[in-house]
Amino acid sequence: MIGFYLGRIFLVVAAASLLPLMWAAAAREWHPFGSFLLMIGVFALAGTIGVRLAPPEPKLGWSHGMVVVALTWLIVPIVGAIPLVLSGHFVKPLDAIFDAVSGLTTTGLSLLSDVDHLASSLNFWRHLLQFLGGQGIILAALSIFAGTGGITLYFGEARDERILPSVTSTARFIWAVSVVHLLFGVAALGLVGWLVLGFDLHRALFHGLMIFFAAFDTGGFSPQSTSIGYYHSATFEAVTAILMAAGAMSFGMHYALWRGSPRRAVLANLETRTILSTFGFTMMLTLLGLAVTGVFTSVVGLTRQGLFQILSAHTGTGFSTVSSSELGTWSGLAFGGIAIAMALGGMGSSTAGGVKSLRIGLTIKAVVNQIRQVLLPEHAVVGTAYNQSGRKHLTPPLIQSVMIISLLYVALYLLGAGIGLAYDIPLQAALFESVSASANVGLSVGLTDPSMPVLLELVYMLQMWAGRLEFVAVFSLVGFVVSWVKGQ
Repeated sequence: MIGFYLGRIFLVVAAASLLPLMWAAAAREWHPFGSFLLMIGVFALAGTIGVRLAPPEPKLGWSHGMVVVALTWLIVPIVGAIPLVLSGHFVKPLDAIFDAVSGLTTTGLSLLSDVDHLASSLNFWRHLLQFLGGQGIILAALSIFAGTGGITLYFGEARDERILPSVTSTARFIWAVSVVHLLFGVAALGLVGWLVLGFDLHRALFHGLMIFFAAFDTGGFSPQSTSIGYYHSATFEAVTAILMAAGAMSFGMHYALWRGSPRRAVLANLETRTILSTFGFTMMLTLLGLAVTGVFTSVVGLTRQGLFQILSAHTGTGFSTVSSSELGTWSGLAFGGIAIAMALGGMGSSTAGGVKSLRIGLTIKAVVNQIRQVLLPEHAVVGTAYNQSGRKHLTPPLIQSVMIISLLYVALYLLGAGIGLAYDIPLQAALFESVSASANVGLSVGLTDPSMPVLLELVYMLQMWAGRLEFVAVFSLVGFVVSWVKGQ
């Protein structure tokens, strides 16, 4: 059963991999062309073997579906790293796998050497991995292969709301939203590159496509080593910021806006109010911290740089307009604002990572209700209703689920920080990098480089994988392996 569904997904990835293959052929990049051909062959062979394992009644159960999701997000980046391994731009194969995991999980941390001279088809593949990961490779398979078991795969990929009646129609809607944003996003960024930055049309469209993939899917990869700072353009940053915000919005909100729901109804949602509040709070901390330390000498520079960095952190994108070494000098309130924003993340059922705003809002509401229950008379009834695409109730099982996932994220943040401290890395830097990996952000203070310890590299990969899947599928895989070893 697991092999059959994995086979379907591998065939979808093999089909998607034809895009960089054609890119390499058009650009006459024959070395990458051969490596893409090898990768496609592996995906196609594995997919063909998998679908031949079709059981008589391919009805996917909950536990097996979770295992399929967890294995998909492990195997696809390993095979997808083949062109990166063969590119010669990585010190060791593990570094290339690290980048593939970072790309698929839309994290954006990178161990790539000399990205400025990377073949354009390889750059396209890195960014396409972020697009596939942000929209969900499982969703791509669900859009093509209808059938039973889709709901399990959908929720296993950390999606917590079904927008339309069926999972297949929901998956197709999400991909439709992505394609529409792709057309408008690449056109807008391309025009800025052409008319404002003075790029030729081909170069402008190339940069527009790469930055769109990374912005809308909150990934953070860039075709240049200096990230968005390379463009030195407030206009380019503004368009990128809009795409980052769109990527961090839940697809449920996209659906509400597309069908013309009143703004008042959208703003009344608990998740909307929470993310606006936390964004305002972390922005205030960051700007105040930067003002106190005097990093920027002008109000315009402080506001522009601080606002972009905090939006990049809160949406989980990982773009930066300052170098990692300069970001590492930010301390006090500025460091706190960025770190908190990364940890909180964007909306649920979006391309962003982190704890997610809905969980933050529900946690705050649960705590407030508990305090009110203590302060009010013994027989007083405390309301549990909240607004999230309609009136809902905060039930004990929901509170328990929210608290468990939130605490698991905190534990994941502390795990990476603890490993970093074991290597004598300063606490601030170790915590920052750990939160960035776990929340799938990609901002770095310079710890993520080819010389980093192998154990720390493996821990960051584990954090990116577990943080993207929000733990349930990961625990299911662990339980499945344990049962298999025991022969159960």
